[in-house]
Formats: sequence, C-alpha cells, structure tokens
Amino acid sequence: QVQLVESGGGSVQAGGSLRLSCAASGYTYIRKCMAWFRQAPGNEREGVASVYTGGFSTRYGDSVKGRFAISQDNAKNTVYLQMNSLKPEDTAIYYCAAGAWPCDLLEYHYSYWGQGTQVTVSS
Repeated sequence: QVQLVESGGGSVQAGGSLRLSCAASGYTYIRKCMAWFRQAPGNEREGVASVYTGGFSTRYGDSVKGRFAISQDNAKNTVYLQMNSLKPEDTAIYYCAAGAWPCDLLEYHYSYWGQGTQVTVSS
C-alpha cells in the first residue's frame, strides 16, 4: 500500500507562486512514478506533471509548461510542485498520485491518490 498526503495549497493572486508538497509512504516499487493532477469544478481531471522517481525524467501538461516544475527529494519521500506565474484558470483541487509505470499524465496509470489540496488564484 501507498499513502500520499498533500500540503501547500491556498489562495494567491494572479502572477503569484505556490509550492505543493506530497509526502509518500509505503512500498517504493509501486510508486516509481509520481504525478500531480488537478480538477476544476465541472471539468475532468487533468494531468499537470509527472516524474520518474528513479531518475530525472519529467512530463508536463501543455497548459503549465514553462510555469510549473515538479521535483523530488527521495530522502524525504516527498514530491513537490512549484507553481509560478499562476493564472485564475489554474484554480482547482490538486491531487498527488503514485503508480508503478508508465510515468505519463493518464490518470488510469496511477493506483494511489492523495486527498487533494485546493489552489485558488484570484485575478
């Protein structure tokens, strides 16, 4: 089993920054891929960023490329999402997810999910 706990959400004005954290516990081999997804009211869940925890391979959704950065601290079993130049359309609940493989942005490849953290960006 894998447990994921997100933190760092909040409210910020457009152009601001936030950093989300996802603390993971449980079997390492089934959380080789870590990712962030988000879901805004009335929208489907969207893949934001993913990382292969055994290396440095990352992927980003088109809407966040150049603004968001995913990183990891394996010693702390924590994955981060640094969000810069935030826009009102980034407002959503952000979820951390873990899976074995592949490390892409398709939610059905991830078996474990956190409870989510709200990010609100005002104009």
